[in-house]
Amino acid sequence: MRDTRRRRVVLIVLLLASLTLIALGGGSSGPGKALRSAGATVFGPVQRAVAAAWQPVHDFFGGVGRDEQAEIDRLTKENDQLRLQERANDYDHSRAAELDSLMKIAGLGQYTIIPAQVIGVAPAQGFSNTVLVDAGSRDGLKVGMTVINGEGLVGRVKTLTSSTATILLAIDPQYTVGCRLATSLGIGYVSGGGTGQPMHYKSFDAQQVILPGTVAVTWQQATMSIPGGIPIGTIVSTQGAVGSDVRSATLQPFVDFSSLDLVGIVVVLPRTDPRNAVLPTPSASPSPSTSASSSASASATTTASPSHS
Repeated sequence: MRDTRRRRVVLIVLLLASLTLIALGGGSSGPGKALRSAGATVFGPVQRAVAAAWQPVHDFFGGVGRDEQAEIDRLTKENDQLRLQERANDYDHSRAAELDSLMKIAGLGQYTIIPAQVIGVAPAQGFSNTVLVDAGSRDGLKVGMTVINGEGLVGRVKTLTSSTATILLAIDPQYTVGCRLATSLGIGYVSGGGTGQPMHYKSFDAQQVILPGTVAVTWQQATMSIPGGIPIGTIVSTQGAVGSDVRSATLQPFVDFSSLDLVGIVVVLPRTDPRNAVLPTPSASPSPSTSASSSASASATTTASPSHS
């Protein structure tokens, strides 16, 4: 009990001394100065001892904060680098798959191609559906050459510079190409319907049977640098009855024109029309009358040694 009272007395005395020093601290001379000097003599060693004891603790916790932030910064940078590397690997795998598909379709169709990469759209050329590729006349390209990718028909070369080519896409309304139906071998032509729209098929024969699900491929026209057998798309609906003046259909293209990247320009046509050899599987069972001729043609083209660029 006495110790408690004694401590209270000591604290009160120290508090009064502090208040006195504060009250007299404004003066630079006289009693205030003397009291400050005395207070510094009495309390200075205590303050220095407390500061010396606290400094290692302050340095420890301050150091922990700096080290943690440096580690966070390092891990963040490393994570960003790994994410970029993963994206690059995904792109490389995608490009490898595209090249593999392109070379496969070129081999099956016996097309000699020059690979090229799409480097941009080219609306300034005055065409509504075009892309620009990084190959040109110095690479052996000529206006009118057919362009493909691993999915099928892309378009044709419209204009050239020495190092680039403008490709008119098959979905453009200005684009027209002769084609045949893979099952009935009926001949007609396909034209573009514009961005996001199906293509249009029109037959040369009013009696031609056009069935939804039938695949259309190009038929070879050497004078127009159009190779045969390139997959174009699938018939989705028909218009006009058999025997009517107009027999037409809408066709969904195989190529995704919104994500073109790697393409191949056909610089040498196959010796014979590959017909259906490029198609992985028939879309429908052919009739007995056409099965033999189709099989013979496919056999002849697949046993021939394919050309490579």
